[in-house]
Amino acid sequence: MNNPHYILLPVSPVFIAVSLTGAFLLNLLPWGRWIGVPDFVALTLIFWSIHQPRRVGIGVAFFMGLLMDVHDAALLGENALAYTLLSYFAITIHRRVLWFQVGTQTLHVLPLLLLAQSVQLVIRLVVSGKFPGWLYFAESFVAAALWPIATWILLAPQRRAIDRDETRPI
Repeated sequence: MNNPHYILLPVSPVFIAVSLTGAFLLNLLPWGRWIGVPDFVALTLIFWSIHQPRRVGIGVAFFMGLLMDVHDAALLGENALAYTLLSYFAITIHRRVLWFQVGTQTLHVLPLLLLAQSVQLVIRLVVSGKFPGWLYFAESFVAAALWPIATWILLAPQRRAIDRDETRPI
């Protein structure tokens, strides 16, 4: 299933939009503020920034960050800055990450998620001066653990059916 020589179909821009909208809707659920619940928008942004850096980039990340700022009633630009940096660094390392298996990719995704959360934490500390505790970073570890599942789900529409035609080389 995780064959490195697997040929993928081109991704549909509609599917990218639907997946980002779905991630945003998952963040809107009431359990989104519980400790350990991952930021689905950040996870989806990392995925598309790594797999489709020309279609989902810093502009999309900034827009999704503004949407999350409005939803969270946070300082305007807090999530936008975090998601923009997240997307930038994901695009920066996207070629390297794609060389690894999905399990090893998790080790590259975790620092990106921790970076985004650290940016949000620094902004909140500057504004309010309150430290939420070390469990605040649990959502990054949960999101990194969900990386293989997110990869499997988001790549599913692009997988070709395995054709056993012996006359074609690919």
